[in-house]
Amino acid sequence: MQKPARTDPGLTERSYGATRLGTLSGARGLATQPQSGAEVWFAVQTRYRFEKKAAAQFAGKGLEVFLPLRKESRAWSDRRKMLTVPLFPGYAFVRSAKSVTMRLMVLQTAGVIGFVSFAGAAAVVPEKQIEDLRLLLAQDVPFSLYPFVRTGQRVRIRGGCLNGLEGLLTRREKGKIMISIESIQRSLAVEIQGYEVEII
Repeated sequence: MQKPARTDPGLTERSYGATRLGTLSGARGLATQPQSGAEVWFAVQTRYRFEKKAAAQFAGKGLEVFLPLRKESRAWSDRRKMLTVPLFPGYAFVRSAKSVTMRLMVLQTAGVIGFVSFAGAAAVVPEKQIEDLRLLLAQDVPFSLYPFVRTGQRVRIRGGCLNGLEGLLTRREKGKIMISIESIQRSLAVEIQGYEVEII
């Protein structure tokens, strides 16, 4: 089932947002959560280079979608161009209730492979991780893709434009904190020189 893709007003250089859909509930949930009708974030895997098309279709269906984007310079033989590309190729984030209806609405979207799942259940992405990603992308601060980091000292930035951003301090990368999205096994290294941090 396909619907014409539309350009969402939340599309910016670094993030893609959509209008919010009202809460729906169902007999079966996508993952274990305290409230069956609560809306939560899920990671959705898409076909290569279908991230923006899938996000536009989600928006067209009234779903709230977050597609982090970044700028990348591409060189050709005769020119160089700055492109906006997905921060995490092959993935988008969708917020919805845990109902069969909502599950089918997401899965019946062109270019979607499925939900990122563990032990047969769609993995819920913590709201805080989405908020931190949005905060980071909204600020002009240096960061880079980094191999997935699972362990380290958890800290929070205090003050400045990244106030409240949480991440992991590691011995390998001094002067940086790692923002990790466990559901898709991806991390970002964020420069924190000049910022005050506190242990959580």
